[in-house]
Amino acid sequence: MADVYKVRFLPRDRVFPAEPGETLLETAMRSGVHINASCGGNGACGKCRIRIKEGQVDSSPSPVISETDYDAGVRLACRTRPLGDVTVEIPFESQVDRVSLKRRETSPRILSAAALDRLVTDWSVNPSVFKEYVELVPPSAEDNMNDLGRLIRELKKTFPESEVSPDLRVVKKLATTLRGGDWRVTATLDASNGDLGLINLEPGNTVEKHYSIAIDIGTTTVWGQILDLSHCRDVRQAGAQDGSIQSCVLGEAADYNGQISYGEDVISRIMYAQKEGGLDRLKEVICSTINGIIRELFRTGNIDAEFVSHVVLAGNTTMTHLICGVDPKYLMLSPYVPAFNALPPLVARDLGLEVGEHALAYVAPCVASYVGGDIVAGVLASGIFQRDEIALFMDIGTNGEIVVGSKDWLTCTSCSAGPAFEGGGIMFGMRAGNGAIEQVSIDPSTYEPMILTIGRTKPAGICGSGLIDAAAEFFDAGIIDRNGRIRRDLATNRVREGEVGWEYVLAWAEETQIGRDIALTEADLDNLIRAKAAVYAGCRTLLGSVGLTFDDVDKVIIAGGFGRYLNIERAQTIGLLPDVAPEKFVFIGNGSLLGARLMTFSRELLKEAGRIARSMTNIELSSNPSFMNEFMAALFLPHTDDRQFPHVMELDTNSRERNGMHA
Repeated sequence: MADVYKVRFLPRDRVFPAEPGETLLETAMRSGVHINASCGGNGACGKCRIRIKEGQVDSSPSPVISETDYDAGVRLACRTRPLGDVTVEIPFESQVDRVSLKRRETSPRILSAAALDRLVTDWSVNPSVFKEYVELVPPSAEDNMNDLGRLIRELKKTFPESEVSPDLRVVKKLATTLRGGDWRVTATLDASNGDLGLINLEPGNTVEKHYSIAIDIGTTTVWGQILDLSHCRDVRQAGAQDGSIQSCVLGEAADYNGQISYGEDVISRIMYAQKEGGLDRLKEVICSTINGIIRELFRTGNIDAEFVSHVVLAGNTTMTHLICGVDPKYLMLSPYVPAFNALPPLVARDLGLEVGEHALAYVAPCVASYVGGDIVAGVLASGIFQRDEIALFMDIGTNGEIVVGSKDWLTCTSCSAGPAFEGGGIMFGMRAGNGAIEQVSIDPSTYEPMILTIGRTKPAGICGSGLIDAAAEFFDAGIIDRNGRIRRDLATNRVREGEVGWEYVLAWAEETQIGRDIALTEADLDNLIRAKAAVYAGCRTLLGSVGLTFDDVDKVIIAGGFGRYLNIERAQTIGLLPDVAPEKFVFIGNGSLLGARLMTFSRELLKEAGRIARSMTNIELSSNPSFMNEFMAALFLPHTDDRQFPHVMELDTNSRERNGMHA
């Protein structure tokens, strides 16, 4: 029998057994210890750096680890196997920084809560799952109708046009509950399918204790809110135009999606799901993340699980399949067909959610393999479906999902941007956590940088918004050309030839948290340019498919966590966002969570989400010849065709002339 070694992970000081033959990354994954590994563990990204403090390991040198670091015990967890009991230190840059999830500063471009509430009009608080208090006449010799018939008879007085169908679990406790409540009870009813499903019965009047949960299942982060449905009806009727609907949110919580240990992007996770036990493991991990958020919401709102009637889940198509335990294999194989787009209401506990046994789960409907329920929820929250004006909706992340349309029509697509916007595939890239460089300014005469980090601490890496900032500054200052190549003739020691090619040093080792120079390489810039080119080309191709250009668009709606910190001018400088007037841009933040919240409040909007999903026409870019032409044309800063970015080119020319530089 093979020896079983123990692995101690620092700084959390947790000890776990290592299965024979597995790498330290595999041990960490199985044990719930997160180590950044954006490539899914194939040794390509170099993010899973660890330091061996004690013990012997089997590990070969990696080109992404310097000889000095290797001699100091630094290894890649995905390429290292224990040869005995070992102690492993997970350095700062390889850890998950959950503190950053609490960072909820409101950008001046993000709409206020009141403005967000006004995006969708003409709706009322009328949830699909609701409570009804009834008082029954006890049975007698003259009226000996059975308990269930007696309850349904009373409910029909209020809902004469509806059939009432009881859940078996209600029937099992019916007699006891009726008598325990002295024939005064509260019924929980589900109206999502037209008729009324009787899903719970409580003694006494519990109408005032009625809550729901909205969950956004992001590829990287998961957000949740707990909502007060009983009092929200009164608030909405009083008029939500002042934003008071926000008072119905009793708590909000977030965590990183535990699946990030198995790959940063959906393709990596689909591939992991094909391994033995992989699908079950991914479902278990996402359920664990969501349940942790639910527990925090219960604590924050001081709510008992039994009073939550339903949960609405919005996520991309892969996340939707994984939370349901459905194999997502065919999402990545031509012709890219999901196992399902829409599901009926599910029992939340059947999904593994830790709520009352009667609570239902509504899964936001998807459109296609790479346009999921999160986008449907975002379009719902944006109000596009109610307006005459043409809007372009963009959710930029690992995938760039794009929708164009109005109240009369909607067309959508998805492009694979890669993980660059979230720090993946970048040598010193990281998520938007403490120590991440988020703003960069370059002195065009000395080429010296001024940087700001999240939390205003020493830099530990650079996040997506900082990457865009840096690239735009490099371009304006003449450090890089339109191909993203670093000029070799600049009078600065910031530009040098590093271990993986030419690079610009943003921060020297002694200035950082990680004890290494933080630099942007030409390979990093190339990854960014390819990512921005995919998004911009996706927009152009989508608009072209319906005979439109950017000039025809009245609003550009930016959704998603990344958009919260996106600088419009810098994003236009590199050619990520179109060169349209700044006032056309609207930032709504987490549209998926906003839409999920609306679906919990209103049965009409829940149905509207289904109609939106069914009405969207999906354009598949992988088989669209125009997309590749657009993509190749966008692989320059800001674009091959200067006419598409007239304002950017005018500003760039003026800047270069002021600084005595040539284009």
